Amino acid sequence: MATYLYRLARFSYRRRRLVLVLWLAVLAAFGTGALTLSGQTSTSFTVPGTESQQAIDLLGERFPQAGAGGATARVVFAAPAGETLADPANRAAIEQAVAALKVAPQVGAATDPYQAGGVNPAGTVAYSQVTYTVQGMDITDASRDALSAAAEPARSAGLTVEMGGDALQPPVETSATEVLGIVIAALVLVITFGSLVAAGLPLLTAIIGIGIGISGIMIVSGFTEMASTTSILALMLGLAVAIDYALFIVSRYRHELAIGREGEEAAGRAVGTAGSAVVFAGLTVVIALAALAVVNIPLLTEMGLAAASTVVVAVLIALTLLPALLGFAGRRIIGRRGRDPETAGNGKPTAGTRWARFVTRRPAAVLAAAVLALGVIAIPALSLRLGLPDDGTAAPDTTQRKAYDLLSQGFGPGFNGPLTVVVDAPDAKGAAEEAAGAIQALPDVAAVVPPVLNQAGDTALLTVIPGSAPSSAATEDLVTAIRETDGRLSGDLSVTGQTAMNIDVSDRMGSALVPYLAVVVGLAFVLLALVFRSIVVPLKATLGFLLSVVATFGAVVAVFQWGWLAGLFGVEETAPIMSLLPVLLVGIVFGLAMDYQVFLVTRMREEYVHGARPTDAVVAGFGHGARVVTAAAIIMISVFAGFILSHESLIKSIGFALAVAILFDAFVVRMTIVPAVMTLLGRSAWWLPRWLDRILPNVDVEGEKLRHRLVEAGEPLPAAQEAAPVR
Repeated sequence: MATYLYRLARFSYRRRRLVLVLWLAVLAAFGTGALTLSGQTSTSFTVPGTESQQAIDLLGERFPQAGAGGATARVVFAAPAGETLADPANRAAIEQAVAALKVAPQVGAATDPYQAGGVNPAGTVAYSQVTYTVQGMDITDASRDALSAAAEPARSAGLTVEMGGDALQPPVETSATEVLGIVIAALVLVITFGSLVAAGLPLLTAIIGIGIGISGIMIVSGFTEMASTTSILALMLGLAVAIDYALFIVSRYRHELAIGREGEEAAGRAVGTAGSAVVFAGLTVVIALAALAVVNIPLLTEMGLAAASTVVVAVLIALTLLPALLGFAGRRIIGRRGRDPETAGNGKPTAGTRWARFVTRRPAAVLAAAVLALGVIAIPALSLRLGLPDDGTAAPDTTQRKAYDLLSQGFGPGFNGPLTVVVDAPDAKGAAEEAAGAIQALPDVAAVVPPVLNQAGDTALLTVIPGSAPSSAATEDLVTAIRETDGRLSGDLSVTGQTAMNIDVSDRMGSALVPYLAVVVGLAFVLLALVFRSIVVPLKATLGFLLSVVATFGAVVAVFQWGWLAGLFGVEETAPIMSLLPVLLVGIVFGLAMDYQVFLVTRMREEYVHGARPTDAVVAGFGHGARVVTAAAIIMISVFAGFILSHESLIKSIGFALAVAILFDAFVVRMTIVPAVMTLLGRSAWWLPRWLDRILPNVDVEGEKLRHRLVEAGEPLPAAQEAAPVR
């Protein structure tokens, strides 16, 4: 592979104008296609195979007027102190508000509190349940404005009016954090390279790659239904890996120039060695993203495949367009000082080399300290509970949280998470009455609303009010208990609604985590065995990744579920961890972690294959790669940490988790545990059974075959490399 990439890079460098024109033509073609062929994206969210989704599908066929799966809102009214909602003026104000709600855009139904039992026994709190004909992400701004406007007459009459429900959630919008991330990346690149030209190339190639990738996703949306959030992961990861890959190749190119090679040869050597690592690093990311299909949630599958395609584009650009741009930059990429970027100046070792020497002098102590530290941080992960955010986790000053609290005070916490029980039977009325009696006898049931039948009389709806909050373990147990009554009654019974859907999604994500890990880790293990021709190195890489992940889970639980350091990170309410977070975290961090693993250890293997002793190879390889990995990790940590400033607890937890995960994996696992373990293992780190050595193809990531061919061709080595033996 190294030989092929060497030739490809030299061709790109030599024919740089042609390569640049071709890539710009591709960008223009994809951009034009995105403008002319893109279609409408979907905002539907389905979880195939779950009971709640099956119930929604059944209601869509037999009881469409029920609005199952549509967004909901609850408008909560509270009487002024010393008054009740039975007072004629208060009642008139509420009825006027309900009348406005019923005719609001996209509203399917709105209940009258006085007719539907929506007034608490004390007469101080009431609510109207508003059901929309579309899902929350499809609600227009005009519909949200109409919802707010409907409450104004009641507010003017002196009532307290608050609103909750998923209908109030605004669509996800691009924030300043993306721009902030690019600015931070630019600053880190300038500091790393000391050259504006060298810093600009990774950003330029990343922007071109993202433009092609996102345009491709938009084109596909014109031919197949695609979720509106599909491009989010592609944008985030595409930018991350594109900068990483370009940064790694540019760093190696600068080194080749500094030791005396000419531009074309330096580009060939850089891509032949560092580019091989980029190919396999990209493959690990693609594996991690494509394997999201294992979870069997269409939205995650689409996001994973879209992001994987963008990563492929980033790899292709790094191998072809980047060498062409290096040809345009020439020696200006080194900067004015023109010195070897991998030394601190005057022959002094870099900080990376000094750290590697410290670790290799005390490998056992450093390894024990690092593992112990991550192990202690991981302890809270034993209490991990998964769930989806609701109004109870909103900030205390929001109308959603105020509505949630008013309902809890007036009716009990279960009113914030009603369960919809679907009864399917030829005589739905009798079966529903039987089911209502059985459910009423279960623990933690506050109330069962009388059944509502469809026109055919073969489907009935029961609304069950739990006694506990929607995100509580008691409500999860109640859903399980209701479902267990199915089979003992005269009709088929299933539970759906937002609360049940949240529980099903959490269960699906929790049960999919182990199979997903098995697929990702298994395929990546085989790939890394090919790259390093070793059994021990892939095993160590995998175990290190798992250690950083469980430590991240521990930190997330401690902050967002237990409330430790909550004030420091702006966490106003503790809650179960978002159910999508573990799988997303594993997929994203695994890809980036293997990037860092490949970047560091391939250079160690290169030094070892070229004749260095095992410990010297660790120090030399780490010294070459540490600067790049440090820069890449700082960029990613800074970008993700920016999301901690968000007011949304969901976005805040994702940003915190990703930033902490990369901090642990890059600096503790890859840059501390890896050199310590490699030192302790010595030559054993590169052990491979002979039978497996014969089976595995030699992909020559470290460029040893390339080096042999160049030596045989009579190309002189720079003075800095003449002493290195050829093995």
